[in-house]
Amino acid sequence: MNNFTYIRAASVKDAVQRATADKDAMFIAGGTNLVDRLKVFLDEPSQLIDISRLQMQRIERMANGDLRLGSLVSNTAVADHADIRRDYPLLSRAILSGASQQIRNMATLGGNLLQRTRCPYYYDTAFPCNKREPGTGCPAATGINRMHAIFGASDQCVAVHPSDMCVALAALDAVVDVEGPKGKRQIPFADFHRLPGNAPQRDTNLEMGELIAAVSLPPVPFAKSGVYLKLRDRTSYAFALVSVAAAVDLEGDNIKDVRLAMGGVAHKPWRPTEAEKFLIGKPANAATFQQAAEIALRGAKPLTHNGFKVELAKRAIRRALTVSAKGGGIV
Repeated sequence: MNNFTYIRAASVKDAVQRATADKDAMFIAGGTNLVDRLKVFLDEPSQLIDISRLQMQRIERMANGDLRLGSLVSNTAVADHADIRRDYPLLSRAILSGASQQIRNMATLGGNLLQRTRCPYYYDTAFPCNKREPGTGCPAATGINRMHAIFGASDQCVAVHPSDMCVALAALDAVVDVEGPKGKRQIPFADFHRLPGNAPQRDTNLEMGELIAAVSLPPVPFAKSGVYLKLRDRTSYAFALVSVAAAVDLEGDNIKDVRLAMGGVAHKPWRPTEAEKFLIGKPANAATFQQAAEIALRGAKPLTHNGFKVELAKRAIRRALTVSAKGGGIV
């Protein structure tokens, strides 16, 4: 392993100052993804800044009705929190569908947002990889790409974002609170993660030295009917081939509002906004949901080995919307 120094940050300000002064420094909290990357030399930091004991471990209701989740709250604590289970059940179910209980106990909310792709070509340093070393190529584009992107990819990278939690947060229009050398700012969740474009090495729009402080969930009354559907090769401990977070708000038999997001299909959680727009005002029935699914997958560009994801995603969208329209629950 590459030699590095270790320091425990005394405060958020201290952590930010240290990260700003050293471009090769990295934050560590639960370490459930970072330590894996260190072991195979994907990351070689000059120092690790331990933020695990900073005061960012609370879940609290704000005056404006938002639910604010500190970035160091564990995945388990988020999934089990009474307000989350009651008001945002799709988020709880998304978290519980990922990893093992032991990993969820260690993994943090902020770390979940920052986890990197599980593309095997990225992890295997015997292969070139533009995400690991820009300009070297993307062997997944022409190789075994069954797990890879059907939306938003570029000739530089076809990897997908691995998080289940982030798909639910995208559907809920969460906001990421960050602190950095220039002070505090908020990033709408849709703008937090990046598509690969010509800079596949960058996963997020965080600037140097910035630290995730919290994630805020706005009030979404109809999120109580939300569902999370994850389709994978085996029931547990597997990343999504396709996942769907959905919440439907009904007025009589018609759709008043809707939230829809997909995972396993792009470099970031994917919001099929045209499908959402189509659904507003339409009757909540099988024909409507089928049309919405067709619209959602209209721009898909499957690779050699993942064309099956198109039909799989359509079926997942139909199923998730149907269950949510009936009041939600386990899919």
